[in-house]
Amino acid sequence: MFGAIYRLPEQIEEAVSKMEYSIAQFKASLVRTIVITGLGGSAVGGDMLRSYAADKCPVPIFVNRGYTLPSYVGKDTLVIAVSYSGNTEETLSAYADAKRRGAQVVAVTSGGILKKQAWADGYVVVTVPGGLQPRAAAGYLFIPQMLLLQKAGLLPDCGEEITETVRVLYEMRLRLAPQVKSEHNLAKRIASRLFGKIPLIHGATGLTETIAYRWKTQLNENAQTVAFAHSYPELNHNEIVGFDVPLELIEKIEIITLTSNHNHPRVQKRIEITMGEVLANTACGRYELPAQGASELAQMFSLLYVGDYVSAYLAVLYGLDPTPVDKIVQLKNRLAD
Repeated sequence: MFGAIYRLPEQIEEAVSKMEYSIAQFKASLVRTIVITGLGGSAVGGDMLRSYAADKCPVPIFVNRGYTLPSYVGKDTLVIAVSYSGNTEETLSAYADAKRRGAQVVAVTSGGILKKQAWADGYVVVTVPGGLQPRAAAGYLFIPQMLLLQKAGLLPDCGEEITETVRVLYEMRLRLAPQVKSEHNLAKRIASRLFGKIPLIHGATGLTETIAYRWKTQLNENAQTVAFAHSYPELNHNEIVGFDVPLELIEKIEIITLTSNHNHPRVQKRIEITMGEVLANTACGRYELPAQGASELAQMFSLLYVGDYVSAYLAVLYGLDPTPVDKIVQLKNRLAD
């Protein structure tokens, strides 16, 4: 897992250079809606794209996590079926649903049934390198989807943002990698804060909401610990009331707030008041983590990169290997019986 996390900037570079030909084969007709269908680590890229493209793409993007597609899906819908393994049963079912409805379909996968079926059906297949856990392939799974929308004329050119993102991640890696001692390693220090605690990751509607959920799922899978996520401004209308009792539980909560200077100004004010005043006298821990870089894309990936490292370092603190997901394997085996 540490090797895969380390190579995130290389993943992004390779996703641009090695998948360019496949993406060039995609020719969209009129697109009125976009549905990205996937589960788990294969759905993360869709979540990120939905957040990133919200104020750039002229048509709505929906991330589907199920066996069937929304009723509006038809010939004017672009369906991007994402399964890193190519064998995710929910995604295969949704893919078949898209085909039945005559949607415009693209498959993003490393192989498996999805790749074989999509090739046989004449759809564009973007093949990503295999051999990783899906959650460790964020660069491979996100960048092709973004470039597909760019190719379809639904996103502006993203080249400069990709270049900045790679540069920021390379710079961050010098400070986050395993050989960097804790006193100089932000991810190791955050992992120490979370050791023995219940992580609660806060983001904000837009860029950081998606990354807060990514932190939660990485902590679940890599560190094998319970974790939760919520976002501003919604949490100001419910969650902030719930930090009084039971005290023995509240004392175990550590809030990590992911911030970006791309947040709406009123959202940033809400974060400051909530953390600095409303929750100041509660028993939970609080920590604010600002994004790095200037562009929205760089800031998203900078927060994701820290979170991935934090989850792996927390696993080490618990004496665990961050790679296996035995319970997920157990469930899939039982479903296959």
